[in-house]
Amino acid sequence: MIATEESKKIQQQFAEKMDMDELLNCMRCGFCLPACPTYIETNFQEKHSPRGRIALMKAVADGMIEFDDDVEESLDLCLGCRACEPACPAGVNYGMLLEDARDIISQNKKHSVSVKAVRNTVFEGLFPHQNRMVNLTGLLGFYQRSGLQKTVRKIGFMKLFPENLAQMERVLPEVPKKNEMKERPDFLQANTVKTKTVAFFSGCLMDTMFMKTNDATLELLQMAGCDVVIPKSQGCCGALHGHSGEKAKAIELAKKNIAAFEDTNADYIVTNAGGCGGFLIGYDHLLADDFEWNERAKVFTQKLRDISQILYELDFHREYSLCLPGAIFTYQDSCHLRNVMHTAAAPRQLLNAITNAEFREMPEADRCCGSAGIYNIVEPEMSMQILDHKMEHVESVQPGIIVTANPGCLLQMKLGIERAGLQGKVEAFHIADVLLKAAKSEINPKR
Repeated sequence: MIATEESKKIQQQFAEKMDMDELLNCMRCGFCLPACPTYIETNFQEKHSPRGRIALMKAVADGMIEFDDDVEESLDLCLGCRACEPACPAGVNYGMLLEDARDIISQNKKHSVSVKAVRNTVFEGLFPHQNRMVNLTGLLGFYQRSGLQKTVRKIGFMKLFPENLAQMERVLPEVPKKNEMKERPDFLQANTVKTKTVAFFSGCLMDTMFMKTNDATLELLQMAGCDVVIPKSQGCCGALHGHSGEKAKAIELAKKNIAAFEDTNADYIVTNAGGCGGFLIGYDHLLADDFEWNERAKVFTQKLRDISQILYELDFHREYSLCLPGAIFTYQDSCHLRNVMHTAAAPRQLLNAITNAEFREMPEADRCCGSAGIYNIVEPEMSMQILDHKMEHVESVQPGIIVTANPGCLLQMKLGIERAGLQGKVEAFHIADVLLKAAKSEINPKR
């Protein structure tokens, strides 16, 4: 329960800090409603729609209602997928409003000792420190390779956990060894005629748990004629912090990354994680109140590209013969890649260029899969409800491969395959892994 004193503090902060112009931009037209997964999944409850949540934020800011558990539940249940933004004729920046509201709530609500400990461990002690991410992933690797994982499964230990967490344990990728994660390159030369110099945002999870996909991405860039710079001083993008009410830490991480990439003199900054890209491209909004850093952030964001977009712009699909005999693909959009970075055509065009294969468009491929950062952990019921409906759409096109463009989406789709009993029939891969395999299936490129 939220205490009266906390409620008053939050109401005061809403009135002082929320962007009233942005709240007033919402015309209550309802164009956002069909785009909102939680509105649909809750049988069209207005409070779980973007329009409804904006109305609640404004009512709290105006002092019309108290901030209470119902308001907090509405904001917590939002996926932050931002599908409402492309649907909005007024261009309301809903994602910014949601992050500001969550930040105010987090900074003024008294968390329990256990919640404080978890938040401090995750937001302060782990994600901002890549060496600790490496150490933690190394422990996971030991768990996988030592035989401990088999033992844990054999004795039924995972049955003590909620079903969705036990299923997640089964779909975790095989992680690299600790030494491999520490021996990362900082520069790679194009392996053909150089066309561009790009800087690669390696990420925290992507360069540990999903390091093989990062390696595939780097190789694709080299094949496309890019010299690749990987700044050593970069760090976590801050998305997890920004989405969870830790705005000050997100700003600190944003400044660190902007500074890390400024000296690369790169034509583009490339990311291969839709969730990271969606947050990185909003650094100018995040730093809007700091003139110097806002200007530096604008330069940073203008260079940002997803791996699929840069490969498409460099005609990778025309320069190389892409081939995967017998493959049947479908594509699940990363919400932030589509809704924030506005990249939806490029991945599909690349997949459609693969010969001796078939691309099948999934119904509602643009709707969130329910992963949404740590949403599938903190809101498991709604997340699994959304995922199960997603898998119905997957089964309707009967693919052999689900392609994604974000690590969270990838794990969620693997989880969906597990829940739907499609193991052995359907697999899920990151688009970089699929494209590299397709490019290497032909010995001689067209160059």
